[in-house]
Amino acid sequence: MSGSWVSPQSDPRESDFTRGERATLVEYLRAYRLTLGMKCEGLTPEQLATRSVPPSTLSLLGLLRHMADVEHNWFRRVMGRRPDLPRMWGKSQGGDGDFDGAVGTVQCVEEAFELWRSEIAYAESVVEAADSLDVTGLHRTGGEIELREVLVHMIEEYARHCGHADLVRECIDGRTGS
Repeated sequence: MSGSWVSPQSDPRESDFTRGERATLVEYLRAYRLTLGMKCEGLTPEQLATRSVPPSTLSLLGLLRHMADVEHNWFRRVMGRRPDLPRMWGKSQGGDGDFDGAVGTVQCVEEAFELWRSEIAYAESVVEAADSLDVTGLHRTGGEIELREVLVHMIEEYARHCGHADLVRECIDGRTGS
């Protein structure tokens, strides 16, 4: 495999080339979601909670919890026009509960994966049900934001955090690659 995370033949991120804006955005987002999950595979709860570089609270588990909250925020609160819904892990009150509360227990890990997968499933259902990418949600600023903008933002968010996950995973067990 020489530097590759998985062989090209078994990489779940590989797909046929897509056509059209919606299919392209959905496919890129799917691949980045899978990448974050793959970076967390095969580690113990303690390893998942391993902090990157002191005093940072960044960990793979924290990234997973953070992305569950990001999915929740953009698809339930913004696209669902429900700004009243509380953020996960006390984010509505400020702070970094998603990272600070990422502790190396089986319960914390199971909860994080369950919520992350649940929020992804909900987000996918929102995108699938949308008549077009022109559908709007209510941004925290009070203005409207199109679904296409939310999808681009989600791709950016996952891309950035998958980069963080690469470095954290390498520090944990030396594993590198895409």
